[in-house]
Amino acid sequence: MSEKKVAPESQYDDQRAPLVRAARLGAAALTGTTFLFAALWGVIDGTPGVWGVLLGAVVGGGFLLMTVVSVLVTSGTSPSTTVAVVLGSWLLKLVVLLVVLFVLRDLDFYSRRALFAMIVVAIIAVIGSETWGIVRSRTTYVS
Repeated sequence: MSEKKVAPESQYDDQRAPLVRAARLGAAALTGTTFLFAALWGVIDGTPGVWGVLLGAVVGGGFLLMTVVSVLVTSGTSPSTTVAVVLGSWLLKLVVLLVVLFVLRDLDFYSRRALFAMIVVAIIAVIGSETWGIVRSRTTYVS
């Protein structure tokens, strides 16, 4: 009788680990840049600068983090389900973004310069840290 050998489970067998790490690093980068830019724009534009930074963090970084969360939530399902959820969430986020920008268009409690700067910085920081988290994660490719 031949016994089937089963490889011992490794700490690197969790295929969700890179996404979890990317979400953690992305959230940390977003938090750090938000505090830094809130202090900076608070000095430059006062309270409107801080509001612009907070809105920019939600729009720029929050939307990117929601994509990682949607992939994590559907990681145990079929690839077609994951694709449908991710594409559906992108469509929903696009509609929400347009509504938010439409509502904010005529309001003046925030700094538009701070909003724009924070959206750009949040996108760069979150994508960069998520990419770093995934690239530096160790996973088992063949077992």
